[in-house]
Amino acid sequence: MRKHLKRYLPDHRTVQQNRWLRCLGPQLTHPRLWHLNRHSVAGGLAAGLFCGLVPGPFQMFCAALAAILFRVNLPLAMVTTLYTNPFTLVPLYLLAFQIGSIFEPSGGVFVAPPEFSLTELPEWTKAMGIWVLGLGKPLGIGLVILATLLAVSGYFLMRLAWRIHLVRAWRRRHGRRPRA
Repeated sequence: MRKHLKRYLPDHRTVQQNRWLRCLGPQLTHPRLWHLNRHSVAGGLAAGLFCGLVPGPFQMFCAALAAILFRVNLPLAMVTTLYTNPFTLVPLYLLAFQIGSIFEPSGGVFVAPPEFSLTELPEWTKAMGIWVLGLGKPLGIGLVILATLLAVSGYFLMRLAWRIHLVRAWRRRHGRRPRA
């Protein structure tokens, strides 16, 4: 599993040279931020899933801070935030609004999001910001709950997947050994 992850994750030099993360300086050199084991990978995935729902362009920076704070895999935390993009953002925010409406029933009324237009991306981005702010308290509560649910489920699913991988590898090795 480590070989597959190492192939796709950026190395420490690439992350340290990122203009947004340079301000973290020596914090980025901690060895636990770069290890690939079941604890750091599951934690990095959870941090990325949680921070992926942070509004605006601060997702990767938030994921880097979370990885440093919890000493989990930094590149994986940052890459995982990419599950939110212009195509997944609206459905995720709709789900968050629905979850938040359960906990804040006196919240606002839902208004349809603006139509996506690649040719008018700056106008669409501004319209999306106004739309998100208009959803208010139910959206805020729902985002926190949804981010927590995604992070917790991602953490435990990764731990389970890692465990299954280890058991299969152990059984394969054990099956190849000659019996005495």
